[in-house]
Amino acid sequence: MTSSDHLETLAQTLEATGDYRIIRRLKPRPRASPPPGTPVRLGLLVDVETTGLDPQRDEIIELAMTPFSYGLDGTVFSVEEGFQRLRQPSEPITPEITAITRITNEMVAGQVIDPAEVARFAAPASLVIAHNAAFDRRFLERFSDAFTTKPWACSLSQIDWAAEGFEGVKLAYLAQAGGFFYDRHRAMHDCLATIELLAMRLPRSGVTGLSRLLDSARAVSWRIWAENSPFDLKDVLKARGYRWNGDSGPQPRAWYIDVSEAQREAELRFLRMEIYRHEIDPPVRRIDAYDRFSDRI
Repeated sequence: MTSSDHLETLAQTLEATGDYRIIRRLKPRPRASPPPGTPVRLGLLVDVETTGLDPQRDEIIELAMTPFSYGLDGTVFSVEEGFQRLRQPSEPITPEITAITRITNEMVAGQVIDPAEVARFAAPASLVIAHNAAFDRRFLERFSDAFTTKPWACSLSQIDWAAEGFEGVKLAYLAQAGGFFYDRHRAMHDCLATIELLAMRLPRSGVTGLSRLLDSARAVSWRIWAENSPFDLKDVLKARGYRWNGDSGPQPRAWYIDVSEAQREAELRFLRMEIYRHEIDPPVRRIDAYDRFSDRI
C-alpha cells in the first residue's frame, strides 16, 4: 500500500467514527467520456483580480479562464487546460490590494494581457461562468468585446445554496462545506474550485450545481424600474427588495427590482396600487443570459 493509500485509509477510518470530518485538497478532476450521442457544450469559468471594485476606474491585474466540457443535464465531463496571465496596471498596486490578492508590483512588472489572445481563447465557449458574474463581467466587457456577445451565468447568485443547506456563498466556504480546500486568492485556483463545486451533486436536491445553474441561466427575468416613485415610500421599496441605481448613465436613476416571468404582473400591480396609486406603466426590461450582469442593463 502506498503512503497516499495509507493516508486515505486513515482518513476514511476517522470519518467512519462520526467524530471527525476530513477536508481534502482539491485534485484535478478525472476525465469522463460522455455517452454516445450526448450533446456536449464548452463552458468557460473566468475569474479576475483587479486594483479595486470600480470597473470604470480600476484595472484587471490577473485573468484566468478555464474551459470545461459539460452535458445539457449539468454533468461535467472534463476540465481543459486553462489560461492565466498577469497584467501591470497604469498605477502601482496598493498594499491593501496585495493583501487581498497576493499579487505584488514586482509580479506584474512588464506583464501584459493581449485582448486578441483572450478573444481567441474565449471564442469556442457556449457559456461564461463566474462566481460573482456581476463583478467579473463588467471588467471583462471593458477589456474585450468577446465577452459582450456570450451568455453568462453566476455560480454565486444563481444557485440557491441556502436551500441546499449551505450557510454562506463565499467560494472558500462552499469548498470547505463540499469537503475540499484549495490554494486561495489566485484566479486559476478559484476557477478550478468553482468547477469542482458545479460538478458535485448538491446535498438535498441530488442534482449537480451546474444543473441548477443552467436552469437559472436559461430563465428570462424582468427588471422593473420604480422611476419617479414618491420619496416617502423608498423604505417600502427597499423592504420589498428594490435596489437604488445612482449611477449616471443610460439607465434611470431610480429604484429597481429583478423578477421572474411569473412574478412580473404581480410586481406591476404592487407598484400601481401601493406606490403610485394610479395606473402607470413603469419602465420594464427583459433580461436573459446574454445581457444579465452587464452594465448594459
